[in-house]
Amino acid sequence: MTSDGKSDAAMPPGERERLVALAASYQAVACVDAIARRGQAPATEMAPLILSLFHRDDEGADAVYGGTAAVAPGLRRFISVVEDPGARDPVLTRYLISLLVLERKLSRDPDRLARLAAGIAGARRQLDHFDALHPALLGRLADLYQDILSTLSPRVMVQGEPMHLRNPDNAARIRALLLAGVRAARLWRHAGGSRWRMLFGIKGMATRAKALLSALEGSGPGDLGRFPS
Repeated sequence: MTSDGKSDAAMPPGERERLVALAASYQAVACVDAIARRGQAPATEMAPLILSLFHRDDEGADAVYGGTAAVAPGLRRFISVVEDPGARDPVLTRYLISLLVLERKLSRDPDRLARLAAGIAGARRQLDHFDALHPALLGRLADLYQDILSTLSPRVMVQGEPMHLRNPDNAARIRALLLAGVRAARLWRHAGGSRWRMLFGIKGMATRAKALLSALEGSGPGDLGRFPS
């Protein structure tokens, strides 16, 4: 039984976890793109991504995001990309692939992993005082991304309107969301996600993603204000 109260009996083992993590990855790059192009992204889509950074790896994607509802926009984008070639955006695809590659490189670098874990533990204390999207918290997470991940290749080169990219708050949001995207990529891999699954199992994943969406009972992504104790 899932956190949404639905059975996963029709899904292969681990598929729900993989779909939730993949949806979060799509949601993260979509939010990055929206900020870069338009200067804003929905708070309800950003907040669960940011809060995911403060969960343990062994909790699994479904628990980390609090169920499917929080990543429903990412699920919808994933489905549209698979079913409608016209909906495919090469920029978002490039972002997504870059995050998957960065996560793999990070996973092989114990020193960077330890520094990132320590930095996130420090940032978590700010949730006692600020909500998930407070500029102070996003700035702290953005600094972690810039110091630890932006020195790895491939660097994620974000495209957008110069006026939005030059805005310091937008730059912090983008970097924090990229960090959350790497987190989602890590959960995808831990759940058995791989390049092989992405290449050869994508249509079946889209079909099961539609089943997850149809099973939703309209629950939202939860409290935007604080990390659950």
